Amino acid sequence: MSDDLSDAEWLKRLRGIGEKDGYFSTLGSDHASIFVERSHDVLFVALETLFGIRSVSDTGLPVAFDVCGQRGWSHLSLITQEQTWFRDKRVWNYFDRLVDYGFFEDFDRVIFYGAGMCGYAAAAFSVVAPGAQVILVSPQATLKRDLTRWDSRFPTARRLDFSTRYAYAPEMLEAASQAFIIYDPDATEDARHASLFQGDKIHHHRYRRGRAGAIESDLRALGLVSTLAEKAANGLLTPARLADTLRLRKRHVPYLRALLARVLAEDRPALTAMLCRAVLQDRPIPRFKHHLEVAERRLAALQGEEIDRQVEAQDTA
Repeated sequence: MSDDLSDAEWLKRLRGIGEKDGYFSTLGSDHASIFVERSHDVLFVALETLFGIRSVSDTGLPVAFDVCGQRGWSHLSLITQEQTWFRDKRVWNYFDRLVDYGFFEDFDRVIFYGAGMCGYAAAAFSVVAPGAQVILVSPQATLKRDLTRWDSRFPTARRLDFSTRYAYAPEMLEAASQAFIIYDPDATEDARHASLFQGDKIHHHRYRRGRAGAIESDLRALGLVSTLAEKAANGLLTPARLADTLRLRKRHVPYLRALLARVLAEDRPALTAMLCRAVLQDRPIPRFKHHLEVAERRLAALQGEEIDRQVEAQDTA
């Protein structure tokens, strides 16, 4: 859909799609859902922010449309217009109604997906579909004050209710067949949240990236949300296959630039040279050629200084 639409116009267009192919529901002033019915083999459930959809998606549509369009899967998208973490009784009641109607039982396989705030919600609501597979990017476990005093990033969220229904995301994953958590171990708060998700069916994957939201941007740009969902739907997603799939990021220029910025900040010329040589073997990126030359000059200078120190030590011996 066009970037020129206002949010209200965009939601109106989305309502039209839902009413044609399934349904569209408004859940209070902050939330909405759209269900598109196709095959009952797979249901892909994604939780997203309106801002995220409109800023990341090439089509201007929720990620589920990209993942499911060519596969003929049914899909359900929950959208929030604000930083709500979906902590709204109207959203809870909506999922309750779906359970009462046996909605999730109509599908052979169910996959939940979300990132950050929406990763929290995807984990929390996955409990409505026992046996679901869950793919999460940097999810919060909760923002309940006494459990996460160390996370000061979301002060306004402290007013939300993280104590009642669908509240503690790690516990809600107990019904899932398996869950995959992709996070940056160098993002302190994200890593601490990830550590709260524990269990035999929960698999962690470290993805060093350097800034909030960048992991999902990589996955979307490389089409990896679709790839991971496909593997999950076919029962082929394992920790090893997840790691193998995510190696594709090593050809993604934004990821490579972030990696270069990281090693430059650490002032490690040998590692910088190694990285730049590896990248330049694959493609001629001027920035990497420049930093390789700089690193090689520094290494040569450091080697010369070491030789001078050794000669001086011999002279004074």
